[in-house]
Amino acid sequence: MTDSATFRLHPESTVIGPASQGMDLLLAGLARGDTIFARQSGIKTIAGAQQWLLCETSGSSGAPKTIRRSPQSWQASFAITAETYAVTAADTYVTLGPIGHSLTLYATLEALHVGANIVGLTGISPRAQTRHIASFNRCVIYATPAQLGLLLQGAKSAKIDTIAHVRHIFCGGGVLNETLREQILAAFPRTQIHVFYGASETSFITITDANTPRGSVGRAYRGVHLRLDDSGEIWVKSPYLFEGYASGAAQDTRWDGAHLSIGEIGHLDPQGYLFVQGRKSRMVTVADNNVFPDLIEALLITAPGITQCAAIALPDVKRGHRIICFLQCAGDPDFAGLRQLCHRHLGAPSVPKDFVVIPEIPLLPAGKPDLVKLSQWLKARA
Repeated sequence: MTDSATFRLHPESTVIGPASQGMDLLLAGLARGDTIFARQSGIKTIAGAQQWLLCETSGSSGAPKTIRRSPQSWQASFAITAETYAVTAADTYVTLGPIGHSLTLYATLEALHVGANIVGLTGISPRAQTRHIASFNRCVIYATPAQLGLLLQGAKSAKIDTIAHVRHIFCGGGVLNETLREQILAAFPRTQIHVFYGASETSFITITDANTPRGSVGRAYRGVHLRLDDSGEIWVKSPYLFEGYASGAAQDTRWDGAHLSIGEIGHLDPQGYLFVQGRKSRMVTVADNNVFPDLIEALLITAPGITQCAAIALPDVKRGHRIICFLQCAGDPDFAGLRQLCHRHLGAPSVPKDFVVIPEIPLLPAGKPDLVKLSQWLKARA
């Protein structure tokens, strides 16, 4: 399977099950060699001399942008997945989100490249999704943590205890907490969970393995070179990087020769495992200490009963900023325990000033909290 200037439609691939909205349009565009434009509202194809992949992305705290990348930048990782995880035409790829979402589109194009079958299970209930997955012999699932949480609820509703034929689950777009991980392994006892870290601009940066320490996002994905500067900013060089923005811009995204940064800070341990603190642009000062809301979110999501959380920094005359945490919970949260958790692992400045419990935290299509909407909610009530 060699890389080419256009996406491949493997003759052995078949689209099965309920047809995802936009799938027919995607297949027709691929057959013609059209540019594929993945938007939040769906798929659009554009005829032209050269095929590009355009992905609209709305960052959790910024305006929408359109990523432009070459087919080769994704095809390079398709080959790595097939080789590393022994994915073949005998597998069925399952996606749970809209095809205009880059994770769903990536999985769909990978399946079509390696010759696997593809089934898109968006637009149906988690209970129905679970029943479809149980009917396949060999499965590979691409999903966000939020989608996997809903899938487990669907399995419980359908009275399905275990599904033995799921071989791999690739999870991205958020933190997979230990409670959810354990529940997934119980429901899919033969699966391997691979949590990857990356961005629309970079595709894969790291991926976890069986030895990944708690709190790490894994080691560099094959073909990725990581460089951290003196401030801890993460710079990435790989064949998977995007070409640039077709529209919009991001001040965090910068090039240094062949290396790209999306403005995130972290550190590497001696074994090469990456620990991400968060976006440089989200970092705030609390009592003259640097505080990363991303780290607070990643820690709180590990607490029992917390199913989603988002940390918002508000200006504070005395301390510089104060942290307000939105929580989505299963049951009554232990606020004192959550504060102690933050104090113990992150220090006193990272302890949230207040918690706001809401029935459902608004999410972007990528499965991340909509920080803009939450900030507006706080301002409206100030």
